[in-house]
Parts: sequence; structure tokens; C-alpha cells
Amino acid sequence: MTWTGMTDFPPPGGEPPVTIVATEGSAMSVAVSPDGATLAIDLQGALWTLPATGGEATRISDLFDDIRQPVWSPDGSRIAYFAYREGSYHLWSVNPDGGDPQELTSGPQDDREPAWSPDGRALAFASDRAGQYDIHLLDLESRETRRLTHAPGEDRMPAWSADGRRIVFRRATAEGSRLFSLSLDSGCTTEIADAPPGAEAPVWSPDGRLCLVHRDGADSALMIGGKPVSRGEDTFPFRCSWTADGESLFHVADGRIRQRAKDGTLIRIVEMRAAMQVIRPHYPRRLRDWDSPEPRRAVGILHPAISPDGRQIAFVALGDLHLVPVSGGVPRNLTRDSALVADPAWSPDGRQLAYSSDLGGGLPQLWIRDLESGKARQVTGMATQPLCAAWSPDGTRIAFVDVDGRWGAGGLCVLEIESGAITRISSSLEQPGGPTWSPDGRFLAIALSRPFSDSFREGANQVHVFPADGSGPGAWRIRDPHLSIDVRGGGGPAWSPDGTMMAAIQEGLLKVWPVARDGTPLAPPRSVTSEVAHFPSWAGDSRTILFQAADRLATIDILTGERREVPLELEYRIANPEGRVILHVGGLIDCVRDATQKDKDIVIEGHRIVEIRDHDPARHAPGDRIVEAPHLTAIPGLIDHHVHVQRDFGADQYRAWLAYGVTTVRDTGNQVYYGAEDREAAEAGTRLSPRIYSTGPLLEWRRVFYKMGMAISSLAHLDRELDRAGKLRHDLIKSYVRMPDIAQRRMVEAAHRMGIPVATHEIYPAAFTGVDNTEHMGASSRRGYSPKHGPTGIAYDDVIQLFAASGRAATPTNLCVLPAYLERNPDYRDDPRLALYPAWAQDSVLVGDEEEEGFRFMVPDTLRSIKAMHDAGVPIAAGTDTAIAINLHSEIASYVDAGLTPFEALQAATVTPARQLCLDAGTLEAGRLADIVLVEGDPRLRIDDTFKVRTVVLNGQVHDLEALIAPRG
Repeated sequence: MTWTGMTDFPPPGGEPPVTIVATEGSAMSVAVSPDGATLAIDLQGALWTLPATGGEATRISDLFDDIRQPVWSPDGSRIAYFAYREGSYHLWSVNPDGGDPQELTSGPQDDREPAWSPDGRALAFASDRAGQYDIHLLDLESRETRRLTHAPGEDRMPAWSADGRRIVFRRATAEGSRLFSLSLDSGCTTEIADAPPGAEAPVWSPDGRLCLVHRDGADSALMIGGKPVSRGEDTFPFRCSWTADGESLFHVADGRIRQRAKDGTLIRIVEMRAAMQVIRPHYPRRLRDWDSPEPRRAVGILHPAISPDGRQIAFVALGDLHLVPVSGGVPRNLTRDSALVADPAWSPDGRQLAYSSDLGGGLPQLWIRDLESGKARQVTGMATQPLCAAWSPDGTRIAFVDVDGRWGAGGLCVLEIESGAITRISSSLEQPGGPTWSPDGRFLAIALSRPFSDSFREGANQVHVFPADGSGPGAWRIRDPHLSIDVRGGGGPAWSPDGTMMAAIQEGLLKVWPVARDGTPLAPPRSVTSEVAHFPSWAGDSRTILFQAADRLATIDILTGERREVPLELEYRIANPEGRVILHVGGLIDCVRDATQKDKDIVIEGHRIVEIRDHDPARHAPGDRIVEAPHLTAIPGLIDHHVHVQRDFGADQYRAWLAYGVTTVRDTGNQVYYGAEDREAAEAGTRLSPRIYSTGPLLEWRRVFYKMGMAISSLAHLDRELDRAGKLRHDLIKSYVRMPDIAQRRMVEAAHRMGIPVATHEIYPAAFTGVDNTEHMGASSRRGYSPKHGPTGIAYDDVIQLFAASGRAATPTNLCVLPAYLERNPDYRDDPRLALYPAWAQDSVLVGDEEEEGFRFMVPDTLRSIKAMHDAGVPIAAGTDTAIAINLHSEIASYVDAGLTPFEALQAATVTPARQLCLDAGTLEAGRLADIVLVEGDPRLRIDDTFKVRTVVLNGQVHDLEALIAPRG
């Protein structure tokens, strides 16, 4: 693929660029030229040079290449590096002045961490081209590559011996990581026994001593010949660089370049000044309309399934199950209640629908509805959540995904309808798609992500087929290992009723391909649409497919190509209350002034605050609803600026947010149409829910991990997804881990034309191209390390300045702060609100998350960075990266631990995110939306009192805590 329009200019609509001068680099590596005069660094994804004695850094590369870990050729004529220019990491080299850039490797694989051979004729590097990371050799004259290591494990970070006869590297396995030496003469690999466990970035000095970075929790030290030489420094886990004479080396610690003598003695800290430009995005923001009574067209259509006879469509929208003729019209409600309903599936005879619902109370279970009688019965009573029902061709069984873990992880199961017996077909899988049956009932196909290595979790969504009787582990059915099904949530596969074809969404298009009886592909997929598509559903004739086309439904005849749109007439009105409510509160924190006002009346008319005044019963009018809370303190409704709504949590998830005082959430990634349905059901009042600011899937590039991730395959595909985002009226677009920087710029331009922001994990060049928000202090990165901080969680000068100068908000989503919060408040563990969540989610609170515990050592330095950002004027908008609302309380409490005042921490979950969302809330003032929380205590004095929610007012409607957590059904 050739990228066009690559310049160093920001997108239109921003303010003039502002120049910052960075003196420190976060996640920066360094390499010294053979003559010892010049350093090459990879500051924030660009390639720079500067004098080895310090001074001004000169950028010699494009901004959009994401260049990492440069190394000099032995003669000093070239600098090699790996770069993410076109959606995969490849090896490149360039002249020291930036001239003559050459791409040395190509293809869909990732090639990383080049190391120049001493004779200058080859590069050793790590690559996942063989299905795991191994060490490979690139001959620079022939451009041929050769695989050097083959053993199980992930082989990374090669470096040569001075004589060119050995390569040292790190190998990671399930048992841990160790260092190995490969002899190029014999091909034998030998473990380096005296290297400490967990050692990284090995390098041999010119005199043969082993140098490495040893990380042990919060301690990260450079070691030379077994001796630590940088204790007490935040040593970055990259290969150090020796001068050709072996007298000194360069490495990075505490965000600064250090030169050390060969015995480890510090010679100097190399001063660096690197000028970077940022912009503050400026464009007309699209505002949500919370007042108009006019009807609104519903676009959040979920799981549309065509009946076997091709005449009707079942789907979920506005919180309920609906039925509509294929000819279109006004849908008929099959349900009309407060339960969450999901995933309708037709029986083979078309007389019944299976679906998931929590109508019985608690979490979702499987139900069957008889369409003639209208009667529904619950057919499972599991401790976990069955979703994605699929009826067997003979009508006797229902396959489903038994969700039992975070982000939709679950096993494949089959229910025998008559007996109620459930057979587990697989162990718990990593966020599987929904099942589809072979016509003989012998196989079940689902979409799973097939990773390319164990070093990085992203993979390609591929078809996996299981025996339906649970007799085996199943097998992949792959035609092209690098062509992904777009999403596992609604992208297919769907097996045709006659068993000859499969349908799925690839490259944004509906595609079909012939298969054998066991699902083996027999020919390449062919596109049957030219428009963006989602959720293919076959009619019984095995030639008609119903699909979602952006904000419409349509059918396609795969033989003739005839397309017919389904004219769906589905509207709703926003549910705003009428009448007047007066809250009499003992204390009031308006989040404007750092003060607790006493004995106040908050006057609400409809859904807005009209006045805040001193308490005076004489001013109450007949017909006013008076809420007496003289022992409680009013604060603005809390806003979680980073959540992921989880359908398997059921309706209790939304009630739990309210019960914890969260009246608005910003959903930063969901399955394709789920965010729109959440938003519309909340607005219409068909689901008791916080206000939801929605987005679609995480927009990835070719490889994905999450079920809510979209594997974008090309710029044309990206444009189709951006067009759909506009038609679904999302409030946000999320650029994810493997989205190339230049494509991210394209997203910004499109999103800002729509009047909506873009969020990302990235820091630069995102700060130059107008990205609005950066999520997380750390989190996933395509590099394997975050460019926002060093190994212990410290954000250095470059990151602080990039945030501050661009005006972007930081949403920290602190890991591992909940355990300390509960240790400080042990009675919070017994709070009844926690019972609204699935068992695994409760355990993550009460027992802890083992994966997150591994990052607990980073908490002190992360909090230190949050305080530095706050002091630099960076808006801190609290978010949790979860659907478990207690985490918002520990999140803002951790800001106080960081050094913010309780009032400033409270603003991080109220007025600051409200400003980011352009939401008319976040403070208690006349004219604001009436989102109010009444708590015991005073959060200005003790931030942990935000937890003590007793009453919630959402959009002017009063909800007592007892009613929110009362059992349903």
C-alpha cells in the first residue's frame, strides 16, 4: 500500500502550532555513531540526531513513521531502525542527514529490533513471520532473510558479538525469560546461565562483557559484566550503545541520556533540547440535544435476524425485542419492559425465537418465545451469562456462548431444549463471536482471534470449527492468515442453511465463499456488496442474506446481486419528566467553588435545575415534590470518562452505575451498533441508565484483540467505517493500538468535520494532528511499551509538555488503586451494590485481578505523573476502563493520594469530563441538567465519602438507593 498526502502539516481547523522544547524523553532509546560524535534517538516516534556532548536535537524523519530503536552501521554511513509506516513494523535505514530512506523488509508481518553485524553486511532482527517471534537474518545485498532460531518461545532483542560469530538474545516462555547465545558457526543455542532472570536488552561490550537491563519490580538497573551500575535510576529497557573503542557507552535513564565509562562510572548526562510542534484542536462541536420533544429516528439496531421463510426480521432496539416484515414498516414490539434483551435467533420452523434476557431478575439467561401465543419461558438458570443463541437445524438444541469472564470471555455450550441439559463444547475462550451451525448439526463455527505471537496479543479474526458434541478441540478453517474478519461481534461467520457457503464481513464488505461439509474453505471469498456491511443473516433459501448497511437494513441475492432496502420506521422521543422537585440538602458542593454550602434547596423543574437557594419551607408551592435530605450532601452526578459497556452484565449494569452515583458514562469502545442502542434506550427511558456518550468499535489496523475491535484493512475501509460512525451519530471515535499515525490523522479530519472528538492511546504525533483525548497513563501499545512513561510509570518532560500545550485531557484509568482504597475502607467490601455484577466481576473487586497486580509497583510514580500533569494545567478527567462503578471512587481517591485536593479530585469526575463532553452538567447551577447525587459526609473533607451514595437524581427523576439495588423480576 502506498500512503499519500504525507506532510508535516496538521489538519485544518486547529489553532496555529505551538512549539515545545523537550529536555527529557519518555520510552526513548539512544545509539552512538562509530566515531562517538553523534547520537541517534527515537524521541516520540521520530528519528533525531544530536551531538554526543549534548545540544539541539535535529529531527531527520517524518512524524508519521513511529520509528523505534535506531542503530548505526559499523561505518557510520547509515542508521537502521524499525518503523510502523504502513501498518506493520518493517526494517528501514537512512543516511545520518535523513536522506535516502530505504525500506529493507516488507509484508504483513512485524519485523523489529534490528542489530547491525560488525562487518555491516547483515541485520539480525526479531520477527513474527514464522508464527512466533524468532531471530532472523537479513542479507543487505540480496535482501534475503533467513530464520536463525526455531525453539518454542519468543526470541527478541538480538545483539552481535564483536567478532560477528555470536548473537545474544532474550527468549520468553511461560516459565519466564532468559538470555541465550546463538553460534552462527554451529547454529547451536546456549543459555547464558549467569544472566539474572527477567533480564532484557542484552548487548556484548567490545571486550566481551555482557551488558543488560535488569528489572525487578520498581527497580530497573543497567548491569555490566554482572555488576549493577545504575541503581536508583529509572533505566529504560533498551539496548545500550557502545562507542567503537569500547571506552564508554550511552543509555537512557530517568528520561535523560547518560554516558558511562566502561566500568559503569557516570561521565555525563547529555543535555538535549528537541523542538516539537503541537496544536489545540478548534472546530464546532456537535452538541447532544437534551430538550427537544421531537421524534428521533432509531439507528441502534442489534442482531437483525431474517426468518427461515425470508418474510420477517427479528431485532433488538430501544431496549426491546421487535419484529418487522422484510417489506418494512413500523416494527411490532414483542417485549415492552425494563429488562435487557439480546441476540434473537429463529427456530428452524420460524415459530419461535430464542434470545437472552434478564427479565427473570439478576443476570441474562436464555428464553424461548412462542410467536403465535406470545408466551415466553426461561430455559436456563446458570450462574454465568448465556448469549449469542443459535438454533440447531433440527430444532432440538441451542448453541450459545457462556460468558464467564472479562470483556465477553466465555465457552461454547449447547443446550438440549427438551431435557435442559447443557454440554460444554469448549473451555473459556478469549472473547469469541457467536456460533453458527453446519446444516447436519455436526459442527459449530465461530470467530476467534488467532494471534501472530505470544509477545503481542493482537491477531486476525478467523473461523474456528468445533464438533457440536464436544468430542474434540476443533480446528481453524483459514484461507488467508492475514485477512481478518472485521469483528467477532457481528462480523460472522454465518453458515448457509444448505451448508455450501459461509458469509462474513471482511474489509467492511459482505463476502461469501464456498465451504466443505466441515467448514473448510474451497475458494477465496467474493464480495457481494460494495457498501459497509454488518451482521449477515441467511434466509432458508441459502441465497438471500439480510445485513446492516450503515444505518439501514437491506437484503442481497448472492446469485443475482439484487439489493433491496428494508424501510424501517422506528422512532422515539426523549423521556424528560414534568413537574417540580425541591431537594432540601444539609450540604452542597457545586464543583464551581471550593466550598460546602449549608442548608440549601435545589429547585428542579422538569429535567433542569432552575434555582439553588437557602432552605425555606415557606417558598414551597402546592404540587411540589419535596425530598428531605438535611443529613446529606449534594454533589453533581459523577461522570466516568472511560468505560466499556458490557452487554453480558444485563440491565443491572446500568442500575449499578446509578447506585454508585454515576449519572453519565463515556463509552470508549463497544460492538458496532451497541453504543447507539445504549444511547437511544437511555434517552427514550426504555432502560434505566446513565446518560451514555457512545462510540462504535475500537478502530484497529488489520490485527485485533478485543471483540469490540474492528480490523481495518485499508484506507477505503477506514472511510467506510468513518461514514458509518457519522450515520450512527456516535459521540466519539476511538483510534486504537495498531492504527497508523497517518491514518489516525485521516480519522481526526473526518471526525472534526462531524463535530466529534477522537480518542487514542497515543501521545505523538497525535498532539500535532489534532487528536482530542489520550486515554490511560499506560495501557496497550503496539510497541510493547508505552511512549507515555518510563518503566516505573513516570511521565517525563516531553509527555507533560505535549499534554499541556495541546490542551488535551488526560484520563489516567489507574490500575491497582482499588485494593488500597478497600484496605483504607474495609467496610466498603460488604456493600450490597456489588451484588449487581457477575461473580467474576465481584471477585475482581474482592479478591483482586492477578494481571493488574503485576503493575502495582507503578502506582507511586503514576500518581506522581498525574500531579505533574495537573500542575502543568492538564485537565484530568476521571475514567476507569471498566464497567464496575466502584472503580471510579477509588480512581478519584487516588488523585488525592497523588497530591490533588479532594475538591480537585471531585472536579475530575464532574465538571472536567462534562467540559470535555460539552455536556450541560457537572456542576450544580441554575440551568444545568438535574443530575445530582446525595451522599453521607462531605467529599471536600474526605474524598472517600463519594462512595456513600444514598439518593440519585438523574435528569430530574429521583431514585433512592434501595430501589436501585432491589431485586427485579
